[in-house]
Amino acid sequence: MPLVSVVMPVHNSAATLGASVRSVLAQTHADVELLVTDDSSTDGSMDLLRDLARQDERVRPQAAREQGGAAKARNLALERARGEYLAFLDSDDMWLPGKVERQLAFAAGGDTPLTFTSYYKVAGDHTGEAADFVPNGRVVVARERVTYRDMLVQDHIGTLTAMYDRTVLGTRLMPGMPKRQDYALWLSIMRDGHDARGLKEPLAVYRAGRVGSLSSNKLALVEHNWRLYRKHEHLSVPRSTLALSGAVWHSVRKARI
Repeated sequence: MPLVSVVMPVHNSAATLGASVRSVLAQTHADVELLVTDDSSTDGSMDLLRDLARQDERVRPQAAREQGGAAKARNLALERARGEYLAFLDSDDMWLPGKVERQLAFAAGGDTPLTFTSYYKVAGDHTGEAADFVPNGRVVVARERVTYRDMLVQDHIGTLTAMYDRTVLGTRLMPGMPKRQDYALWLSIMRDGHDARGLKEPLAVYRAGRVGSLSSNKLALVEHNWRLYRKHEHLSVPRSTLALSGAVWHSVRKARI
């Protein structure tokens, strides 16, 4: 069985961290390692991680020397990875028990090294374990296939569902950007000529705001995406404007789920 390295950044996530970690350890594909980087938490997250690591050696925590943000925390974990596949989960989200097994089978049956899945959305104050999750109607449905051009208009890949084949791509780190570094990583992989394939089955649970909310984070998308298009992807002003208009429209649609 292939080893799957799971990358998880943590910053003051003690309230949700346990459920997120347990959702990885409860996978039907048990050959996983959970690489957790604590980004200078002050709420006891690192102590909780040490306890979880004592209970299961697949949990491999690390404390960052200084606070550096999500991209740096993820990259510190990526640099320690030993798996043939690399997957991502934030410390307030969860995987359903068959996620890794189903996605590995899906990846093996295709022609792309980058895959993702559909996922459920729940309220930010949702409690409970992944094993007890009752499916709801709030589903972000994965597209069957996504090209680089598709991704410029909308980030179709939920980071909590993304997985890439390290034997094909090597270890691909996230760009050192304050925001949208995951989006930038998918774009860099796809710019090299790789499409991404989506599994329509929802296999993860994402904590979000209320249905129809347009948070300040959504409004900040304009600034961060513009910087991504212009400085990372080196798009022209007209092309960046076109991509941004599509990204905003799709973001509003997604907020209604």
